[in-house]
Amino acid sequence: MGAAGLPWAALWALLLPLVAADEGILHASGSGVPPVTKDYCIIYNSSWVSLPKTLDNATFTPLENLTSTVLCSSAEVPSGLMKDKAVVVMSGNCTYLEKARIAQSLGAKMLLIASKSRLSAISDNKTDFEDVTLPIALIRYNDIVDMQLVFGNEVNVTLYSPPLPEFDYSMVVIFLIAVFTVALGGYWSGVAELENLKAVASPGERETRWKKEENVTFTPVTVILFVVICCVMLVLLYFFYKWLVYVIISVFCLASAMSLYNCLAALIGEIPFGQCRITCSNKTIEVRLIFLAIFCIAAAVVWAVFRNEDRWAWILQDILGVAFCLNFIKTLKMPNFKSCVILLGLLLLYDVFFVFITPFITKNGASIMVEVAAGPFGNSEKLPVVIRVPRLEHSASTLCDLPFSLLGFGDIIVPGLLVAYCRRFDVQTRSSSIYYISCTIAYAVGMVLTFVVLALMKMGQPALLYLVPCTLITSSLVAWRRKEMKKFWKGSNYQMMEHLDYTGNEESTASATEQPGGQ
Repeated sequence: MGAAGLPWAALWALLLPLVAADEGILHASGSGVPPVTKDYCIIYNSSWVSLPKTLDNATFTPLENLTSTVLCSSAEVPSGLMKDKAVVVMSGNCTYLEKARIAQSLGAKMLLIASKSRLSAISDNKTDFEDVTLPIALIRYNDIVDMQLVFGNEVNVTLYSPPLPEFDYSMVVIFLIAVFTVALGGYWSGVAELENLKAVASPGERETRWKKEENVTFTPVTVILFVVICCVMLVLLYFFYKWLVYVIISVFCLASAMSLYNCLAALIGEIPFGQCRITCSNKTIEVRLIFLAIFCIAAAVVWAVFRNEDRWAWILQDILGVAFCLNFIKTLKMPNFKSCVILLGLLLLYDVFFVFITPFITKNGASIMVEVAAGPFGNSEKLPVVIRVPRLEHSASTLCDLPFSLLGFGDIIVPGLLVAYCRRFDVQTRSSSIYYISCTIAYAVGMVLTFVVLALMKMGQPALLYLVPCTLITSSLVAWRRKEMKKFWKGSNYQMMEHLDYTGNEESTASATEQPGGQ
């Protein structure tokens, strides 16, 4: 996959999941000595029942597995079987409260309703069931199966809902990864720009540099087309996720392997050792680069095979993801601040529309962005377009949702393209990195602001809502303060001058060649 394929791979990088529900924990304990314990996710309605916040003085109840019935009639279970027990039945055929009324009349102390589909918030008309005081909770059917495998038929359970942690320290890791990637990507883009400028002054080196260059430049028209394609592909993913998710996984493997190779090859190129070469078809290549290519392909394949292994696959996904973002920021060039404003502005509207507006359009009232990011319709495969870090604080969310803090690639790449432009502009105008440093700091401030709002609102946020204003406003203020706004807005004419100079040299060479023949 060449550089031109990178924008298409990045279409999938503009997602950030959001989650909200009444979540709790079912704490199960076996009968052994010492007893084996394990926690499971439950969903409950906090307006129906109030769960304790800790396990202190918890009362355990024996669990009776009745998943062979849906409990829509008291005749479905033998008399006395539920007395003073927690019971688990299957969902379906009647409402939650109807099941609870039957279980309560038969002496049950707790009702668990097992579901084979994704757990959703419990809602029902409580008006006609004021007499029902039994604790009700939804639980995954797979968790009931796991409970039987772990504990056998003798298991005691209790429910509790620990408070959400004030701050998840995995966010610090996410912050460091994001700022590091944006800063390094912008710096790398500046290094490439400096090499281009040197090549302009050296005619012999310029042609070699042009052949090696694999950059893609986004014009305003290209930017608009890119955003339109993003919108179309997100809608297609919403309706055809089951098939397209594997296309995205395949594209990510190819793009990330190529990106990892480009990143590591740039580092290896600075090492003066091991430069042994082999010749094939009149072309020479360094042996170490062949081994590097094999390593990068192997890394992508290993991730693809073990991508659902939560214990360590996230590390490999993050490494591949950082490499992808770095290569994309370095490879794709924004020609001027005007294109940056159009790109960041349109993607901000894209983010806000698909997160906050689409719930008023969809039949189930869910955000298209959220559904696609989380895997719609209970699909277990997830899009590999996020940096993932395991949550470090124990809470119900670590059981019920993905036990990871997430940041979409788009929240790194999109502002990163502006940071890269600022760095190139610094190089072109010799402005001592003021634009680059200011924009990078603004990105870090935007990330902090995102995390603050996340902590206050207790739900996922579209990070571009905070990153775009911070970076665009800061860059504009620096340009205005330095009285370079016009040049910053239109961009340096270096690329056009380079092209004209190169063309002029070719014409001069051609004329000089023809002149002796004419004489």
